[in-house]
Amino acid sequence: MTHTLKQTVRAAVVAVGLVGGFAAAAAAHHSFAPFDMGVTKTVSGAVKTVEWTNPHIWVWLDVPNDQGGIDLWGFEGMSPNFLGRRGWTRTSLKPGDKITVTYRPLRDGKKGGMFVSTKAPDGRLLSMQGGQNPEP
Repeated sequence: MTHTLKQTVRAAVVAVGLVGGFAAAAAAHHSFAPFDMGVTKTVSGAVKTVEWTNPHIWVWLDVPNDQGGIDLWGFEGMSPNFLGRRGWTRTSLKPGDKITVTYRPLRDGKKGGMFVSTKAPDGRLLSMQGGQNPEP
């Protein structure tokens, strides 16, 4: 093999390796493995904050516990871009809003999961799949 051909082959091998590495990282990033996708639960509380950030938003909820205290629950949602195309804005949920979240729980039993939907204080259904829809 000539020196130039060896360099071309080496560059192709490196490129394939990089693309494969990026693909694996992307697949891992979009994995549903942490969530029990066969279970849907609900929990009620007050919105503490909404992190309207890429790659996924987070909704943090203060949830009363059995001991009279408050537990912080975290719910991962879709991207701001995805939700914006479905009518959401960064103020669709505001701190202090009292909501009930439907979610897919974390497999490890921690407080939180994948945000599925909630009813906004004004009665609209806020869904990670369908955006904002009027309640029937």
